[in-house]
Amino acid sequence: MKTILVLAPHPDVAEAIRAGLDPEKYRFVHRPNLDEVEPLLVHGLADACILDLELESVQVVWAMEKLRKWGPRCPIIVYVGAQSWEWQEEAYLKGANHVLVKPMRPRLLAAILDHLWPASTNTVAALPAALPAESVASSETSYSATRQSVQTLAILRSFSGILTHSLHAESMLQEFLLLLREILSINRAAIFLKPSLVSAKAETADPAEQGRLRNACSYGISKSLLQHFELSFDGGIGGHVRRLGRVLRRQSEEARQDQQCQKEFELLGTQLAVPILDREGAIGVAVFDGHITGEPLANAELELIFRLLEQLGLAMRNIWLHDQLATNHELMVGIMRELSSACIVFGRNLGVLHTNKMARKFFMGAERRAAEMEFSDLPQALGAKVYQVLNTGSALSDFKFEPEGEPGTVYNISIVPFQRLAAGLPSSVLLVADDLTQLEHYKRLEIEAEKIKQLKQSADRLTAELGNAMVRPTAYQQLLREKLSQKSVDLESLKSMEKDLGEDFNRIRRFVNLLRYQNADSIVLPDPFPIAPLLEESLQEARKHQPTVKNPTLAVEGVKGINLKGDKSALRLALTEVMLNAIQANSAEPKIRVRVSILSNGNGTPNLLIEIEDSGPGFTPEALQKGTVPFFTTKVVGLGLGLTIVRRIVENSGGKLELVPSAENRGGLVRIYLPSSAPSA
Repeated sequence: MKTILVLAPHPDVAEAIRAGLDPEKYRFVHRPNLDEVEPLLVHGLADACILDLELESVQVVWAMEKLRKWGPRCPIIVYVGAQSWEWQEEAYLKGANHVLVKPMRPRLLAAILDHLWPASTNTVAALPAALPAESVASSETSYSATRQSVQTLAILRSFSGILTHSLHAESMLQEFLLLLREILSINRAAIFLKPSLVSAKAETADPAEQGRLRNACSYGISKSLLQHFELSFDGGIGGHVRRLGRVLRRQSEEARQDQQCQKEFELLGTQLAVPILDREGAIGVAVFDGHITGEPLANAELELIFRLLEQLGLAMRNIWLHDQLATNHELMVGIMRELSSACIVFGRNLGVLHTNKMARKFFMGAERRAAEMEFSDLPQALGAKVYQVLNTGSALSDFKFEPEGEPGTVYNISIVPFQRLAAGLPSSVLLVADDLTQLEHYKRLEIEAEKIKQLKQSADRLTAELGNAMVRPTAYQQLLREKLSQKSVDLESLKSMEKDLGEDFNRIRRFVNLLRYQNADSIVLPDPFPIAPLLEESLQEARKHQPTVKNPTLAVEGVKGINLKGDKSALRLALTEVMLNAIQANSAEPKIRVRVSILSNGNGTPNLLIEIEDSGPGFTPEALQKGTVPFFTTKVVGLGLGLTIVRRIVENSGGKLELVPSAENRGGLVRIYLPSSAPSA
């Protein structure tokens, strides 16, 4: 039998409804005002409510809100006057199941009530008396199972509502307690959790602080009390629950023997405590009083609460992990935002996941910096690199990028994949751009300053060497002037003077050539030429600068058919300087050995190796380290630019110079690697 609550100011309305319905299926409770309705709806004592207050329409809507608050699942049927059609829609929006227009039609009302509940709910009452008792018992059992299933589904539907607060701990806990109160009619309850779960700001590394339990939500308990009240896992209710891992009753033996536990139960006005567990252990305690009728909670109800709190603990742990992830994410976003480097994170669909203000400054025009950055804002060359990394999963070496339309601007670009998926491809890519414009400018200034310094040193050395080279020409000029005035010039003296002047002029010419190639940044690579004649010419040129030394011997191996690529005059000067050093290494008996061979560089293009070995003592450790440094020399005279110019010419020709440490019974060895050409015919 269903209980119908009739809310109407006159009892005649209730009598009219009672007269039109089957008294064996429905019983009626009449209440004239809202104040008397609340207890019936809150405790679920009414199966349906019929509203007829004969008030203004606005007051009817206000009454609807109250009814829905007290009985959220109770069906409501509203009777309105014939002139109140405009309020029917508002009544439906406020939760009415049906809106009927007066006068009352009993048959229509009976049909509506029959549709509110399945016909099977009244099957037992409608069974004929002639049926056997076994059939009646079977029908009653089926009816009971169906009703229990419907109630279980209703509870499940109610609890699914807390999922809307799955990322907000406080709201979810409050909704959880309210549902428990509605279903089990618990008088008062409170939940205590670790500080880190109550508030993200309460995160602390202090173990003693983490052992405390703070109130997260409650009902029926004074807020002023809970503001200054805590539980602890070290003793009292929290200590017992943590050790036992089960429900703790106030009247249990272990609780009665603990004064702190009894005091906490008394202050809270509760009768039992239930642990809140996650996968690692206890994270909190929930305390409950009995039913609002004063009866204690049954064991089945406590078991249900324990299981629900266990799932609630897992949900709280997930919320905490989400908060930590969100906090770390915000931290990383804040760091990226303040970096002086441009940082952009691209997803697999080339969408921009994160960016900072420097990225907007570098890659977006002033008119679009207020908008969200897109992949199309990236220069095409960089976009192609990002796409390549996303599809290969391989990071690129850092490289420099100069944007079009911004001369002098230089960025150092780093593109790194991260968060790899099981397939091996990155889920996102980080692009970092550093502005090197000022740094490159400073480097150029530093290079210019170094060039000026070298130029000053060159000028100082050249002034000294030219002064030394001009001593004999000046002296010979004065001597020649005296002899001409005396008319006593002989042919032998003139020949001697001519020879000496030629040596001095060769010396000056060498200095000029060294200085010219010192400032050359590159050389022209004309047609290839054979190497054998070049070696002979270089030796003869070196002999001119050491005319007093005994004629050196030159042994050449592997030069037949070998061609060189490069500036012939520049390479002649380089080989001349190397051979001049070889002659000066052993001026008493100079012997020079040259070996030429073809090497492969791994990409199909041959390289030429020229090894020049002298008969001297070899390079000292200092000479190996500083031999190619400008103005370094082990001689008393000279500019110290010989090997410096050799290295510059070789590198500008696409090769490499190497000074080899001296081995036993071997002199100084210089290796020159140069690009080779096809062998000569």
